[in-house]
Amino acid sequence: MKPWYQRTLRWAQTNLTEKDPARYDADWWRQQWRRTKIQGVIVNAGGIVAYYPSKFELQHRAEFLGDRDLYGEIVDLARADGLSVLARMDSNRAHQPLYDAHPDWFAIDADGNPYRAGKLYVACVTGPYYKEFLTEILEEIIERTAPDGLTDNSWSGLGRDSICYCPNCRDSFGQDLPVKPDWADPAYRQWIRWSYDQRLAVWDLNNEVTRRAGGPDCLWIGMNGGEVVAQSKRLRDDVEICKRASIFMLDSQWRHEESGFQANADTGKRLHGLLGWDTLIPESTAMYDAGVPTFRLGSKPEPEARMWAIEGWAGGIQPWWHHIGSVHDDRRQYATAEPLFTWHEANEEYLVDREPVATVGLLWSQRSVDFHGQDSPEEVSQLPYRGWVDALVRARIPYLPTTEVDERFQVIVVPNVGVLTDEQIAQLQAYSGRLVVTGESGLYDEWGDRRDEWALGQLLGVRHAGKRLGDGTVTDWENYESHSYLRIEDRSVFDGDTDVLPFGGQLEVVEADKPALTWIPPFPIYPPEKSWMEEPRSDVPALVLGERTAYLAADLDRQYAKHHHPDHGQLLANLVRHDGIPLRVEGAGVLDCQLYRQGDRHILHLVNLDQGGAWRGRLEEFTPAGPFTVSLRASGGRARLLVSGDEVEVKEQDGWITVEVDRITDHEVVVLS
Repeated sequence: MKPWYQRTLRWAQTNLTEKDPARYDADWWRQQWRRTKIQGVIVNAGGIVAYYPSKFELQHRAEFLGDRDLYGEIVDLARADGLSVLARMDSNRAHQPLYDAHPDWFAIDADGNPYRAGKLYVACVTGPYYKEFLTEILEEIIERTAPDGLTDNSWSGLGRDSICYCPNCRDSFGQDLPVKPDWADPAYRQWIRWSYDQRLAVWDLNNEVTRRAGGPDCLWIGMNGGEVVAQSKRLRDDVEICKRASIFMLDSQWRHEESGFQANADTGKRLHGLLGWDTLIPESTAMYDAGVPTFRLGSKPEPEARMWAIEGWAGGIQPWWHHIGSVHDDRRQYATAEPLFTWHEANEEYLVDREPVATVGLLWSQRSVDFHGQDSPEEVSQLPYRGWVDALVRARIPYLPTTEVDERFQVIVVPNVGVLTDEQIAQLQAYSGRLVVTGESGLYDEWGDRRDEWALGQLLGVRHAGKRLGDGTVTDWENYESHSYLRIEDRSVFDGDTDVLPFGGQLEVVEADKPALTWIPPFPIYPPEKSWMEEPRSDVPALVLGERTAYLAADLDRQYAKHHHPDHGQLLANLVRHDGIPLRVEGAGVLDCQLYRQGDRHILHLVNLDQGGAWRGRLEEFTPAGPFTVSLRASGGRARLLVSGDEVEVKEQDGWITVEVDRITDHEVVVLS
C-alpha cells in the first residue's frame, strides 16, 4: 500500500479554538467527515496552544481544556474511521510565562525589545525554542498518539522586514547584522539568503526528529502559501522546500481580487513543476468567509468557495475543507464541502496520476522576486507574470510555469525576470524554441546588481540605453505621463483596423532596427482641444521581433494585469501563438483550459470564469456559458463529460478530434479516450 502522503486525497480540518474543549460535538463532526468523503484529518495538537495535557508546563493549555485530551480523543475517532491523521502545530509564538522563563529564546529588535504579535511573543528560528523546546513537543505528541505526520501553520518566524538581533542570530550570522532592511547593503542581501537557510534548517531538523521518533513516513510538513511574493516575504524558499516535501500542505485559502480564481490553477501547476506531478498538494480551502474583509465565523458564499476549489483541481491541487472553531451560529458553511468532495471522490481517478500538456513555458524566479523586486515585488515581478497568466488564460493557450529553460516547450516567456544567473542566461541563449522576453529581464546579476553588459541584448537584437520612459501610474485623470500610445509598424503583431494601440505604461529605452511597435509620447487628455498627437511617431522601439525572438520593451504584461485592456492581452497572446498548440476552444466567454494526458486518454478542465464575481467582492451566483466547440490534436475515440455525465459525439478531421460542450455552469471536465 502507498504511504499516507501518496494516498490521502481529501482532507478535513476543524481548527479548534480555546473554547472548543467545552463544546466540541464529536459525533456531529464525525458524521461530517463521512458526508464529505474525507480520507485524512488535521487535528490541533500543540505549539501556541496545547489541546492535550502536555508534560511541559510552559506549553500553554487551551483555556477550557482542563484535564481533557481533546486532541487525543479526535485522533482515536479518526483512527477508528480509517483516516490519516496530521497533528497540527502553530509554533512561532508563545505566551508570557514562557517568555518570562526563557527571554533568550525570542526575537528582539535593534533596541533590544522583543518582537510581539498582539499579546504573544515571537520566537527566533535560530534559538533553543525551535531547536530544543519544540522538538521535545514533537516527540511527546508522537509518543502519545503516533500521528502519521505533523504539520505547522506558522513555522518560519519573522518575515524579511524584521531583523532579529538576539545573541543566537549574532553568533550564527558570522558578521555584523544589517542595521535595517536595505537592498543596497551587501550585509542585508547576505542576511536574506542566510535567513532562507535558517528556515530550511528548521524543516530538516523537525523531519529528523519526527522520523526518528515515529518512523520513516512520520513527516513534519510546514504549511506554505501559494504566491511567490508572499513566500519570499516570509523567507520560505519554494524551490528548496519542494525538494524536501513528499506532500505539500498548501495554506492558500481564498481568491485575491487582484489575481482572480485562475491564480489557484497557476499555483498548482507552478508547485507541481517543482514537486513533480506525483506529489499531492492538499489546499486549505476556507469554508468560513475568508478574504477582504475576513469574517472567521461567517460562511463564505458557496459559489466563491466552490470556484476556488475547482480551479485548484484544474491545476492538480487536492481538496481540504477548513472551519475555524467547532460551533457556528452561521451554519451555511457546513453545506459547501459535501457536493464538492462527493464529486471529487467519484472522479478521483481522473484528477491524479496525470501529466500536463502545454507548449508554452512561463519562467519565474523567486530569487528575482527578492533581488530585482526588492521593496516592490508585486509591481516589479508579480504583475508582469500575472499579466501573462491572464492573457494566456483569456486566449485559451495551455502553459506551464517553469524555473528551467526546457526544450519541451516550443515557446518560453521571460516576464520581467530581472535577475537571471549566468547559467540561466546561457540556457536561454542555447534554447532552440521561440523566446519572448519583456522589460528588464536579465539586466541584473544574482544579487540584483546591474550587469555591465546586457547578455540577452545580442540574442534579442537590441541595445539597452540605460533609461526608462513613463512610470505606468495614473495619479489623476489628466496625468499626461499615462496618456501614451504604441504605433503598429509590423501588422503581423496585431490584427485590427487601427494603426495605434493604447499604452499608458513604462518602457525600457532600447536601440534596434525595424521595431514592430514604436512609442508615441504622451500628450494632454484635457481639455479635449489639446488632446492630439503633437509627436505622432518616434523611433523608440516598444517591440522588437527577431527570427525566433520577441523583446517587449513596453510593459504590456504589467499593464494587462492591472487593467485587462483587451488590446494588451491580444498582443501578448499573439506573441506566443504557434502551429503546435494542441488545443482549440471556440465559443463566447472566459474559460480557463487545463489539459492533461493520462495513459491513452486526455483530460481537459474547462472552468467558467465568465461570472459576475469578476466584480469586486464575493461570487454570489453562477452564470452559465456555452456552447463551446473543443478541438484537440489527437486521434479519435469517445468523449465523456464528468460534470454533466453525458457521452458526446466525437468528430475527427485532419488530425484533430472535436466535441461539443453545450453548457458550463462552473466547470466541466472532458475525458477523451
